[in-house]
Amino acid sequence: MTAIKVHGFSMAYDDTGGALPPLVLLHGFPLDRTLWAVQVRDLAEVARVIAPDLRGLGESGLPGGAVTLDDYADDARALLDALGIKTAVIAGLSMGGYIAFAFYRKYAHRVRALILADTRAGEDSAEGKRGRDANIALAQTQGVSAVAENMFPKMLTPQTVSQNVTLASATRGMMNRQSVAGVVAALAAMRDRLDATPLLAEITVPTLILVGAEDAVTPPSQAELMRDAIRGSRLVTLAGAAHLSNLDQPAEFNQAVREFLRTVA
Repeated sequence: MTAIKVHGFSMAYDDTGGALPPLVLLHGFPLDRTLWAVQVRDLAEVARVIAPDLRGLGESGLPGGAVTLDDYADDARALLDALGIKTAVIAGLSMGGYIAFAFYRKYAHRVRALILADTRAGEDSAEGKRGRDANIALAQTQGVSAVAENMFPKMLTPQTVSQNVTLASATRGMMNRQSVAGVVAALAAMRDRLDATPLLAEITVPTLILVGAEDAVTPPSQAELMRDAIRGSRLVTLAGAAHLSNLDQPAEFNQAVREFLRTVA
């Protein structure tokens, strides 16, 4: 693990280094950079893989005040600046995808390509916003483990949970170890995010969209909407995968990313 000071807090990140094109991996909620452990290892042959912990999650600090998706995007830009990287492929899963949209809206000139995994462009519905508020209250009163217990059944397929007990346990542990403050900040940021749907038609960089066929959180229909709106984008639906498709089907996920990066290069 390496850490660097950005915007008044210490940001932890993994970096494979080297001269290959940079690939920034933005994790989902309520997770951290270890979500990407297999990708960091296996994609290092085709990219300089950089996986940060978002502020308040994993081993990254949390400065005071409310957090927006733009703040997470600004943190990623500051990390690229500190590493001397002008442009990168920006990849995000779930909440990381929301941040990727914010990054593109603010810093399109820094984006070489986009990878959007198990995410959606639209903002939260009224019901979704109420759900965020309910999870904020749950985290504050019963702890992060209560939020994780509600979410975990949708993260991985039942087959993965039953057949790969080690992975299921590690995923649950990743969710449970997040701080209440970081989880609350992220929930509020997602609740208040802008609708990225109008942005889709403005995306001109190569874009890969990945989704688990069994993703009930951001279902394939949402991925298809993004594919139809982003000119020239490619959609890969991963059989036997739920919301954390990179964990359910890592080999297939990595192969799709690997092939996409070669076309970008």
